[in-house]
Amino acid sequence: MAKEIEKVAVIGAGVMGHGISQVFAMKGYNVNIVDVSEEILRKALQNIEWSLSKFAEKKRIRKEDVEAALSRIKATTSYEEAVKDVDFMIEAVSENIELKKKIFSRVDQLAPPHAILASNTSTLSISEMGRATRRPDKVVGMHWFNPPQLMQLIEVIKGDETSDETVDSVVELSKNLGKTPILCRKDVRGFIVNRILGLVFNEAFWTYYRREATIEGVDSSVKYGGGFPMGWFELCDYVGLDIAYEVGKVLYEAYGERFKPCPEVIEPLVKEKKLGQKAGIGFYDWTKGRPRIPFELSDEYDYERSWAVAVNEAAWIIHDDVADPESIDTGMKLGTGWPQGPCEYADRKGLNNILKKLRELYDKYKMEMYNPCPLLVDYVKNGWIGRSAGRGFYKY
Repeated sequence: MAKEIEKVAVIGAGVMGHGISQVFAMKGYNVNIVDVSEEILRKALQNIEWSLSKFAEKKRIRKEDVEAALSRIKATTSYEEAVKDVDFMIEAVSENIELKKKIFSRVDQLAPPHAILASNTSTLSISEMGRATRRPDKVVGMHWFNPPQLMQLIEVIKGDETSDETVDSVVELSKNLGKTPILCRKDVRGFIVNRILGLVFNEAFWTYYRREATIEGVDSSVKYGGGFPMGWFELCDYVGLDIAYEVGKVLYEAYGERFKPCPEVIEPLVKEKKLGQKAGIGFYDWTKGRPRIPFELSDEYDYERSWAVAVNEAAWIIHDDVADPESIDTGMKLGTGWPQGPCEYADRKGLNNILKKLRELYDKYKMEMYNPCPLLVDYVKNGWIGRSAGRGFYKY
């Protein structure tokens, strides 16, 4: 089926939408990009042209490829024109389930019966979007990472009624686009990457809230001790505090106390419109560029706590049959630049040591995020403690 996909519609011409359109066009697909106004579309095309020129400048594509890619993109405000003869549609509008359902319902009425309808949502229900159409078997999640032109990862999410054929087509399509797809077998909130990242953020927020470490101290420890590319507060600023806040609410609704949000850390900043890098200020001041995280604070926070909750959530994902260890690890490395995935890390460190850390934290704070997943407990009980035992999350 992926080989038969030639014409594509992208609904939404914002940062994600125009980036996704560019990737499709660079790989030879004809793309119709849709938004509500000519002005938004004009800006999107300018951004695509600028980005393609940068690719050519850095010799990642040839000069003639720029014109060729641009010639494959058609901008329109008309849904009818955009989707009437497409094989594939992906929406990249804001995270609002009602808006997305409206779009799916409308596209379903206008697009050919064979067309696959995908959503670039990072947290919302694919199944709900599918139910807004007469083709729920052809509705699927295709979650890209920002910026789409550069990020390798795509999470493919199976809705309750999504057919295996649709999932296989989108996995294949992702590979044709030069991306690395991972499969989220169930339509769970946060899918894989945001679910783990959301809990790691929360752990850092609670640590700061309890005054056990400063914002700079947490970030310094994580970055210089843990080897992560960014500190958690720095990354949160980069993602956007409004987005992190909304994702946090969705995760709390879905998983309850394990994702209990921390009061008075992120919410006041969101209310004051201090939304991070894009607003010039969030946890840090970004007006003079990327904040300098002081190395001398690197022993202020125990970064092993970040790993412990990440491993625990990875165990829950496996326990709930949402994804396998390899998909989880690939997701965290390609989606967030982690030095290794949580399952790999646990197998090297020893699942028994991770379990011990979680139990210590749970005894101290009595918080569900530290309560060990039954899968982790069972593995340790069976002696599957990782690389040293020949089996952990992986078999050696």
